[in-house]
Amino acid sequence: MNKILIKIKKIIPKKLWNLLWPIYHFSIGLLGNIIYKSPSQKMIVIGVTGTTGKTTCVYFIAKTLQSAGYKVGFTSTAMFGDGEKEWTNEKKMTMVGRFFTYKLLDKMVKNGCQFAIVETTSEGIVQYRHRFINYDTLVFTGLYPEHIESHGSFEKYKETKGMLFAHLKQCKTKYINADKTIKKVESGLKKLSLNRVKKTIIVNGDDEHKDYFLNFWAEQKVQYKKIKNSIDVEANELELKDHSFKEIVATNLFVTNKGTLFNICERGVCKEPRFNFKVLGEFNVANALTAVAVGLSFGLTLETIKDGLEKITGVPGRLEKIEEGQKFSIIVDYAFEPKAMEKLYETIKISAHHKIIHVLGATGGGRDIARRPVLGKIAGENADVVIITNEDPYDDDPLIIIDQVAIGAEKAGKIEGETLLKINDRRLAINRALKLAEPGDMILITGKGNEQAICIANGEKIPWDDRVVVREELAKL
Repeated sequence: MNKILIKIKKIIPKKLWNLLWPIYHFSIGLLGNIIYKSPSQKMIVIGVTGTTGKTTCVYFIAKTLQSAGYKVGFTSTAMFGDGEKEWTNEKKMTMVGRFFTYKLLDKMVKNGCQFAIVETTSEGIVQYRHRFINYDTLVFTGLYPEHIESHGSFEKYKETKGMLFAHLKQCKTKYINADKTIKKVESGLKKLSLNRVKKTIIVNGDDEHKDYFLNFWAEQKVQYKKIKNSIDVEANELELKDHSFKEIVATNLFVTNKGTLFNICERGVCKEPRFNFKVLGEFNVANALTAVAVGLSFGLTLETIKDGLEKITGVPGRLEKIEEGQKFSIIVDYAFEPKAMEKLYETIKISAHHKIIHVLGATGGGRDIARRPVLGKIAGENADVVIITNEDPYDDDPLIIIDQVAIGAEKAGKIEGETLLKINDRRLAINRALKLAEPGDMILITGKGNEQAICIANGEKIPWDDRVVVREELAKL
């Protein structure tokens, strides 16, 4: 289907395509919702959006709710879950169209899910894939320049995210029983014996764009943030005056190479229990706070939320360690843009290591060309050896992409043929990294995480999984 659309796009004049494309997506969304009988009306639906951290937040929220005893389905860049089983996302797309999302939501309903969590992207919003989903809670993880070529400007990118939050006001009210199961009610008297699901916005209070998203309509608004020390935590004036607004703060942070300890404060008061969160990276505390905020907004206790979060040890393809008995460490991570890569380096530098060997590339298809040398520069400044390789070239020349990433690494002082290697074949690049590694070294392989394909020209996909390839190449050593 994707190949057919690519061929059609080449034939149809651009102006006509730009006119027909939105109509096509709107119609597909409407038809999918009709065919599957509005599945999002029958569950509590949580949408997660932002530039980064969406997939991790979806996973943390899902696992926390599941630990509390609820049946949860979810869609994300990394994985899908229908309440009965979970599987790797092989679609190379976060918010999948052509009825897939509605079909999956319908499967969640049939499996008895009380909650559905939908990672909602800006591209999905532009293509109206959110339009017929009845959201109840929206989570904003943060915003910085990304997909600028696609949207035209950062302001348009932000406004696209805003379309999702504006949509919340159009979403119908739902009622649930004590088990968080949606109940269809006709009379006002029956509604009195049920709980109304408040339309809620949850926003990263550490993000500079928080006010833009908090200004959208909602019945309940929650802001989460991190503060190093509890002595700096004060009750938010808005929270004290307006009980529809809440602020959740993680404080007394103690970061180690095994995770982070922290406490939660509400209304200026720090509470027990102390969380022993086992996922690496201080930045992941902010991601965990989305699960805390969601849990509290649906009546879970901090103890219950803590129990759920502390069972999580990682997210597939995100800071995932490959351990096959080798004497050096290997981490596979999805980081494909500068901010995420900077956070990755902040995290791994806590762990003991000798040299860092970094295998990376950059995406083609007109996706944020400007970030290519920036990625190379970050790798060049932090790694001892940089190996630049193919990632997802789409219709672009992979060798040109590699050269553009290399420019940044060279500016950071890397020398081609010595501390900078260009290897187009991703498998060979990984193999070279493994052969270069000595005991105590660390290999980073970024850009794809647990993605299941490399996208090349004409809509073709090559089956791929960095984690599988690493294990295969390790077995050859």
